[in-house]
Order: sequence, then C-alpha cells, then structure tokens
Amino acid sequence: MSDFKRPSLPGAALFEAQAGGADPAEMAAAGHRIATLLVRGPRTDTDQGLVDRVLHLADEGGLGVIADLWSHAASDSLAGALWRLYLLRTWVYRQPDQAAREYAEGKAYAPVREVLAGVVDPPGPEEVIALVDTVVMGIVGDDFDVTLDRAAAFAHIVGVGRAQLDAGDPHSAAKLVDTAMHLHRAAEMERSSELH
Repeated sequence: MSDFKRPSLPGAALFEAQAGGADPAEMAAAGHRIATLLVRGPRTDTDQGLVDRVLHLADEGGLGVIADLWSHAASDSLAGALWRLYLLRTWVYRQPDQAAREYAEGKAYAPVREVLAGVVDPPGPEEVIALVDTVVMGIVGDDFDVTLDRAAAFAHIVGVGRAQLDAGDPHSAAKLVDTAMHLHRAAEMERSSELH
C-alpha cells in the first residue's frame, strides 16, 4: 500500500477549458425563466409589441437559440410546451405545402380535432401558416390552455395525415402524434395551474 498515490483532482481550469460553453443547468434555468416571463409576465392588453416579438422569436433569433433554451425541457413544463409550439410553427413555415396536404388528409380521421384546430377549409399553405401564427400569438393571451389545445389538435391531424400519406416513414408521423399528446397534456396542466 505504500505505492498507492492519491489521484489528483481536476482543477477549475480544466472545467473552464471544456468545450460547450454554458453550464447546462444554468441554460435550463434561464430557459424556464424566459418561458415563464414570456407566458406569465406583466403586460397590458394593448401590448402589440410583445405579441409581435413572441410571434417572430424563432425568426429573429433562430430556432437554434430557442433550442438551446428549451429543447431539453420536459414536455410537461412551460419551456417544453413552448419548444414544441415553436418547432411546429417553424416546420409549417418551412414546408407549408406539406403541412396543408397532411392536414387535409388527416382531418377526415379526426373531425373533433379539426374544429378545435380551426384551419379554414380547404386548408392551403396560407391557411396553415395563419393557424400556427394565431396559435403562437396565443402564448401572450389569457387562454394559454386553449392555445396548447389548438396546437395539439393541429399536430394530431397532421400526424394522422402523414401516416395515411407516407407509410414509408411511420416514425415521423408517430412523433407528431406524440407532440400532440404532450401539448394536450400541457394544456390540461395549464388548466389546473400545474404547468411551470
């Protein structure tokens, strides 16, 4: 045992030199704070500037910035729900024709959700873009639970439509249906004041 040497412990310089930048725990905490301020922060009914900033948050800062803040958040958290809303909006903006086609196909299988989602019939690219914009603007409204339910209904219909149209990639359709379930669960939690 006389040859045993105590291992040296890494100093602070080792951790500071690691790639990756910010501490993940600090990023998660910042993401939750920002999500809370965004949804629950003080504002007046006439603060159109806030509505506009919320709507274009991903456009101006990039989805990568939002992903850094919210993509690792639990689906049953405020930050996780916002991540799913912005991800859905970004996808619709990038592929509005596909979103409209999948929505049109899926609505026959989910008529109740179609009413809740609120897309004009027939759903074209402009209509699905208008819907996701309306949903994201609802983040700063008094009925955040309805916003989450509408997004959940839309994601569910599109997921079902994707499954009907493209049997070659059932995984992506299932992910959309999972997103819908997560958003619906977040809406339920919001109604019972459990979404934080």
